[in-house]
Amino acid sequence: MNTPTQHPYDQLTPDRVLDAVESVGFISDARIMALNSYENRVYQVGIEESEPLIAKFYRPERWSKEQILEEHQFTLDLKAMELPVVAPSTDEHGNTLHEFEGFLFALFPRQGGHAPELDNLDNLLILGRTLGRMHKLGSAKPFQHRPEINLQRYGIDNVEFLLENDFIPSSLLEAYQTLTRDLLHRLDRINHQHSWESIRVHGDCHSGNILWRSDAPHFVDFDDTCMAPAIQDIWMLLSGDRREQTLQMAEILEGYGEFMDFSPSELNLVEYFRTLRLLNYSGWLAKRWDDPAFPKAFTWFNTERYWAEHILELREQLAALDEPPLPVFA
Repeated sequence: MNTPTQHPYDQLTPDRVLDAVESVGFISDARIMALNSYENRVYQVGIEESEPLIAKFYRPERWSKEQILEEHQFTLDLKAMELPVVAPSTDEHGNTLHEFEGFLFALFPRQGGHAPELDNLDNLLILGRTLGRMHKLGSAKPFQHRPEINLQRYGIDNVEFLLENDFIPSSLLEAYQTLTRDLLHRLDRINHQHSWESIRVHGDCHSGNILWRSDAPHFVDFDDTCMAPAIQDIWMLLSGDRREQTLQMAEILEGYGEFMDFSPSELNLVEYFRTLRLLNYSGWLAKRWDDPAFPKAFTWFNTERYWAEHILELREQLAALDEPPLPVFA
């Protein structure tokens, strides 16, 4: 049993990582390098007389085996359709998920590349085409075990957790309470004003999860794949002011429409899902605060300055919810 000062990942030593990889039948050359990941633990492991592998150890008790396997199958199906995604490797029995001393893990091929230039409209056209193909397959059937991005899970639950666990400084507590109450009411109204179709999406489609190589995007880390409308994978590719975002959205949707129909009504949901992401991010950090890696990496979190800036950001987001959608179909 873990003591109050221990975290499950404390037991994931370099030797245990190597032993886990070798338990699947590989022989490591004992070279191991931790990669930039906080939700899970990810390592590059050298393999004798072969290319290194990427070993991903899933955070205990976050996803069930069924949910992880559903993620794996989705990426394997995308790969089978010749889409540029990094899917888990299969063993001789076709297994993608392995277990070693209490840890669930998967192995992936190493993928080189760099972050895409999202200010390049040609790149956005290509990204739109790729997402259109991904969503075409994603719309074929729903997930049975993976969750949906919704107001309860991303908004209400996170606000309640933060308030119940005393993360908000007392000097800012009233401001946070009243602001989030207004935000959640506004988001609930949008829920009732708009309807949308949820499909299988990447779920965390920001530039850090896209590797650009040979003039094409390669999508990695489907850990947050879920049910959501198509716009969830599109809006995170936008940046800059409203004029710039309008041009970017038009380019993405031009490529997207070559393979998948897009409902213009989903343009009303950009700020809705952006708000949910902001609320979820603070809740995510708070829920992971017992993991020693988080206080070390996010030293600014849980400070009065952070919460003051976060409240300002949420206040701006409340105003953004009342702005008209991007006029790319005007």
